[in-house]
Amino acid sequence: MHKILIVDDHPLVRKGLCQILRDDISLSVLDELSDGKDVLPKADETAYDVIILDISLPGRDGLEILRDLQYYHSEIPVIILSIQPESQYALRALKLGAAGCMNKAFAPEELVEAVRQVLKGGRYISPKVSQLLLEEYSGGSGDEPHKSLSEREYQVMLMLARGMTSSEISDKLNLSIKTVSTYRTRLLQKMNLKNNAQITYYAVKNKLIQDT
Repeated sequence: MHKILIVDDHPLVRKGLCQILRDDISLSVLDELSDGKDVLPKADETAYDVIILDISLPGRDGLEILRDLQYYHSEIPVIILSIQPESQYALRALKLGAAGCMNKAFAPEELVEAVRQVLKGGRYISPKVSQLLLEEYSGGSGDEPHKSLSEREYQVMLMLARGMTSSEISDKLNLSIKTVSTYRTRLLQKMNLKNNAQITYYAVKNKLIQDT
């Protein structure tokens, strides 16, 4: 019997994931959370076998939570879940210690297999993520400027690329507008870019966001 925590801010998504797991995994505990700030306290209370963690959460970003879980509860494997294309987050998540990464669109087909592999002590690597890893370690992805960014700088960069204002980013990340401006200045310097239009062009060209 296993203990699993699902962290996602969409009730319907959580309900669907819970049903998938109940049908195929032997469970003694199946907990749900909707806010990132509650994850660490919950992990302190319960020795989970797996945490399934959405990357985009209110309160705290999923990759920040992953980093903290690796520090305080490295014994708990974490599967990162996102609606975003794997190219936007998978390599960063795996480098931070994720036991697996999965696109929500494929969760009905892949979630049970991913959890089973992780429960056995392995990792779940989808074919898409496998290709990304191959490109990364064969040098096919090059030394792109965005790889020099910190997690928060990278996060701000993607939001700016999607057209969000500093005020909107401030609200989303619970940061001051001044702090957001500081991150923007740093990432522009690191990436040798001049403005938000160039950020958007870079992100689309490198498939970090979808061209809308």
